[in-house]
Amino acid sequence: MNLPRCAVLDDYQGVALSSADWSPLAGRVEVRVLREHLTDRDALVAAVEDCEFLVVMRERTPVDAALLDRLPRLRLIVTSGLRNASVDVAAARARGITVCGTASSSEPPTELTWALLLGLARHVRTEAQALREGGPWQSTVGADLAGRTLGLVGLGKIGGRVARIGLAFGMDVHAWSPNLTEERAAEHGVRLAKDRRELLGSSDFVSLHLVLSDRTRGLIGEPELRAMRPSAYLVNTSRAGLVDGGALLRALREGWIAGAGLDVFETEPLPADDPLRTLPNVLALPHLGYVTEGNYGRYFGQAVEDIEAFLAGAPVRELS
Repeated sequence: MNLPRCAVLDDYQGVALSSADWSPLAGRVEVRVLREHLTDRDALVAAVEDCEFLVVMRERTPVDAALLDRLPRLRLIVTSGLRNASVDVAAARARGITVCGTASSSEPPTELTWALLLGLARHVRTEAQALREGGPWQSTVGADLAGRTLGLVGLGKIGGRVARIGLAFGMDVHAWSPNLTEERAAEHGVRLAKDRRELLGSSDFVSLHLVLSDRTRGLIGEPELRAMRPSAYLVNTSRAGLVDGGALLRALREGWIAGAGLDVFETEPLPADDPLRTLPNVLALPHLGYVTEGNYGRYFGQAVEDIEAFLAGAPVRELS
């Protein structure tokens, strides 16, 4: 009996099958896992062209119209989360392909935002490396959080959680986004900045929490980075495209800002020769914001549910 085939893409850590119970699909679907990120389109097509189902992780592999045209057997795409800008949902629907999503918790990226912010403030990478390598004992002086100003660009689910933690640290928190109102800011106990330049210029730490769109792409460019204090830090756990990458490199190299904590990049995995890997004032992580046991359990557990529902003829969590 020829079973329908499912490919799980970009399982970097090899945890897809152990993060959820796939047994409901046993004897009904043949599941294969691809750990290697295939940037070559021909290699990707060769690996999955016999599949009816794809499970994709966030924006790791773009699924556009050109790829869909080369996968005539494809019937269902399941993406982690309920939003994935790299999946062309309209193109899929036009080809009779269903696209479903899964739940995704806001707590993990909130927690990682603070891991980066605290790491920058207390020079954790520098001090940990010195300790490991027998370097100087206490070579840096950390920045206080209490009494300092935290500026949030975006005050949605994640930004709101980041704000509450900032307030708990005793920080003065203010926020700005294109549609943010004073009432909404007040609900989170924060001030509304009149515009992004005011927010950037008055903050000791700036954290980005906006959805990437045509309107927000490149929102933080050279003028905005130059408006920041030379002692200020920028944290981005949202999307790399919110920031002009070339301007950010100049800002870090020329000291317009003190440093940056980055978990997102225009090209992922980050190329081995990318300067962001080696700049001393960058604390960079390989897009770990959503990578936790709980989130992976949700992603892959609900992917199994989505495939089961599709097989039963009643897809759930279908994306529009």
